[in-house]
Amino acid sequence: MYLDGTYILLVIGAIITLIASAKVNFTFKKYENKHTLNGVTGAQAAAMILRLYGIDDVCINSVPGKLSDNYNPKTNSLSLSNSVYNKASIGAVAVAAHECGHAIQHHSDYAPIRFRSALVPYANIGSKIGIPMIIVGWWLGTQIEAAYGLATIGIWLFSLAILFQLVTLPVEFDASSRALKILSSEDILSDDEMKGARKVLTAAALTYVAAAASSVLQLLRLVILNDRRGRRR
Repeated sequence: MYLDGTYILLVIGAIITLIASAKVNFTFKKYENKHTLNGVTGAQAAAMILRLYGIDDVCINSVPGKLSDNYNPKTNSLSLSNSVYNKASIGAVAVAAHECGHAIQHHSDYAPIRFRSALVPYANIGSKIGIPMIIVGWWLGTQIEAAYGLATIGIWLFSLAILFQLVTLPVEFDASSRALKILSSEDILSDDEMKGARKVLTAAALTYVAAAASSVLQLLRLVILNDRRGRRR
């Protein structure tokens, strides 16, 4: 029985992702229960930061779920999960400040976020039809040689989705950097509290790194398998 050695790439990617996910959940759970000295909630911190930067057209909403926080530039809305919106904790304030970092990026016309936004439609296409096209190309390629090219096209399309993930990394790092600077310079969190906020945002950033690494490993596997099939033709 033939055992495909490239499966190890998927296993490594899955392990990396699981470790990063466990890390962020553990870290956030720890600091969502550590209350801020000034009693500021995630929603209040977000309002303070947006007001500080003269951003008055962004709505701050509460949404269900845990760590479902996001900033939507299309609707100019900053959505904070229940565990962030109403909670006066270090974790809540750190996450809220991070999302404000994205709002600041958008309103200051931050170049990487513009590039990421431009990639969205192409990344969506790549993530939806890239893998199916590869599978169809491999299957048809065993019967119709010309159809094998579909797999190569599928790999290029899938690469667009991965490019989006890679471009997301500097955007997320910058948002966290902005958040930490603001929380410190505006005395929203004390020096001791800043240590916790930094740990929360670092753990969150690692999930994006893990996701990108996992996708790159998956792409590498597809390239290897595609090359093998090409040699067998």
